[in-house]
Amino acid sequence: MPQQLAPKEAAQFRQVIRSYEEKHYKRGLKTADLILKKNPKHGDTMAMKALILNSQSKTDEAFALAKEALTADMKSHICWHVYGLLYRSNKNFEEAIKAYKFALKLEPESAQIQRDLAILQVQMRDYQGYVQSRNAMLQARPQLRQSWTALAIAQHLAGNFSEAENVLTTYEGTLKTTPSRTDIEHSEAVMYKNSLIAAQGDYDRALAHLNSACKHNLDRLAVMQNRADYLAKLGRNEEAAMAYRALLDRNPDHAIYYEKLVSALQIPNHDLKARKALYDDYAEKFPRCDAAKRIPLDFLSGDEFYQAAEAYLTLMLNKGVPSTFANLKHLYSDPAKKFALASLAEKYLQSESILSTSKDKGEAAALYFLAQHYDYHLSRDLTKATSYIERAIEKDSKSVDFHMTKARILKHSGDIANATEMMDAARKLDLKDRYINSKAAKYQLRNNENDRALKTVGLFTRADTVGGPLADLLDMQCIWYLTEDGEAYARRGITGLALKRFHAVASIFDVWQEDQFDFHTFSLRKGQIRAYVEMIKWEDHVRDHPFYSRAALDAINVYVELADKTSTNGVNGTGSDGDYALAMKKAAKRAKKDLQRLEREAAEKQAKQDPNKSGQSGEAKKKDDDPLGLKLAGATDPLGEAMKFLSPLLQACPKSIDAQHAGFEIYIRRRKLIPALRCLYSALAIDRSNPKTKQQLATLESILSSNADLPQKVLEALTAEFKILQDEIPSLQSRNGIAIQTSSAPTECAT
Repeated sequence: MPQQLAPKEAAQFRQVIRSYEEKHYKRGLKTADLILKKNPKHGDTMAMKALILNSQSKTDEAFALAKEALTADMKSHICWHVYGLLYRSNKNFEEAIKAYKFALKLEPESAQIQRDLAILQVQMRDYQGYVQSRNAMLQARPQLRQSWTALAIAQHLAGNFSEAENVLTTYEGTLKTTPSRTDIEHSEAVMYKNSLIAAQGDYDRALAHLNSACKHNLDRLAVMQNRADYLAKLGRNEEAAMAYRALLDRNPDHAIYYEKLVSALQIPNHDLKARKALYDDYAEKFPRCDAAKRIPLDFLSGDEFYQAAEAYLTLMLNKGVPSTFANLKHLYSDPAKKFALASLAEKYLQSESILSTSKDKGEAAALYFLAQHYDYHLSRDLTKATSYIERAIEKDSKSVDFHMTKARILKHSGDIANATEMMDAARKLDLKDRYINSKAAKYQLRNNENDRALKTVGLFTRADTVGGPLADLLDMQCIWYLTEDGEAYARRGITGLALKRFHAVASIFDVWQEDQFDFHTFSLRKGQIRAYVEMIKWEDHVRDHPFYSRAALDAINVYVELADKTSTNGVNGTGSDGDYALAMKKAAKRAKKDLQRLEREAAEKQAKQDPNKSGQSGEAKKKDDDPLGLKLAGATDPLGEAMKFLSPLLQACPKSIDAQHAGFEIYIRRRKLIPALRCLYSALAIDRSNPKTKQQLATLESILSSNADLPQKVLEALTAEFKILQDEIPSLQSRNGIAIQTSSAPTECAT
């Protein structure tokens, strides 16, 4: 039994709870100390004090006090609940779940503990446990619609579609009156139930439900799309065609509707005339529609393509549409179409020299198109591209697009410095355009001008942010900038700041994953069920994103270089060790100077804007104890730190050959040959002809053929597996021309 308090102390304990909920931590601690002065072993008070200390970032002290509270009162559900909350705040979700379950055994009727447990279960994707928790919460509060909806979602996520539908049907049976048409929560629930029926493959019933229960649903577009798709899947092609035509009347630029309409009309792919006629009808019906004119270029060929492309290109160039090339470059995978588009642009350019209407605009657009054509990697001729863009700039010297393209051409020619200056000149033509500002900053970073890039991008950040532009970019989770900035620092040899940026990107993805906590309850409260389920599915693949894999690979490469330098210094002893330490010291000193200057400039800028509020505006930020990343760069186990990036990368992107190569490089240096061999298997399955894979095969063979310091059975098993791998591909020496030498193995991987 929980320890009892006198009435006065009991009232004070309730005050402690209110102080914690209202974030009045000092008052809460003071009140808790008053209770503990009279009752020094009161577990619940000690637990609440631990919770407040944790909110003040005193994590170690909070855990120590929470353990003491449990020792004082093992049968208090409050102590166990607080213990779970501490683990949750420390991101140890498995231990938090155990503590919540223990607290729930002691207090089965606690809605708060049950809710916290359910949220952690769905966060950890323990769907079976989530079903049990939601079922218990429904039994406790069956009058709330949220309880029923949450159980349906739990069954859905667990793969039990029919049970999820039955839950919603049961709730509908309890309604005494039909909700109004404007009830958003009911509207969403009905559409969600419809999606559950369709997920079971019962499209007849899904269509019937859509026509009856969803007749007046607030999401009219979803109703129309689902109806068209159900009719198509049921083979009712005439009705499906009518449904897709209704959708096209609503949005004639939606390309997928055209594809589905063609399928519903059963027009064969080889019947190009019929397909073209369909698009022509919509192009005539909606003169301003682009999709109906552009999509036929994907499937037409020969003279028909030439005529259609000429009509489309002439229309776009007459209007001077800047995105014309971007809209057509996907056709360049076909050499005939690539050649035809270039010749049509040349033809248009010659005709424009005679015509008088819209001459300047059309000619400039044609020159711009041809400049992009010859700059594109599938048709690259940088000399011609430069000639055309220069002529375009002569026509319109104030065009931001033209100057941007000239900068891109210079970049592709390898002249990064002049490309950077040209992109900055383009930025100055329109100082209010955030996009061109970002492009200029990106080019400056590619030219390793970190400070200049920060000043450029800082023109569009909040001036009152404590910490300057970089702090605002971190708050805004500007991943592209952080990645480019880190790569520039890595190229300059400033390892600490490079790692600092890559870790910042990884932290952003951690935040995105943790942000789910808010939506587990918020989405139910607002009734946004379908969006919530989509979010859960998206979160399951959040680290598939190229932004994460790029930053992770960058960080891994830096850590591998650090490990190699450390190992080389340890082997070679004198000389190189001193040189490496001196280089690191110089880089740290340079980075510290840069940081101090930027902080000084940010403070001056803030003071100039409002001298009366200098040092007071903006939110107080948590002080960074490693602003230069020196602790990151000085890691005693760089490969262990690299594993923090590698493990989620291999899990999220198993089909990325770069990820498998990175895995091999780390595992081989850590003397973990079996995982290294596994990465080689995966890399070969992705691309057998990749040269880096061949080099890694040679490295592993040289290690196995040497006198490796491995247990005999392990060496025999590895050798046998490697021979199987070799049997699957031709001989490395004959096929790849790679000389396999024992000396090619890294010194630190000799075993």
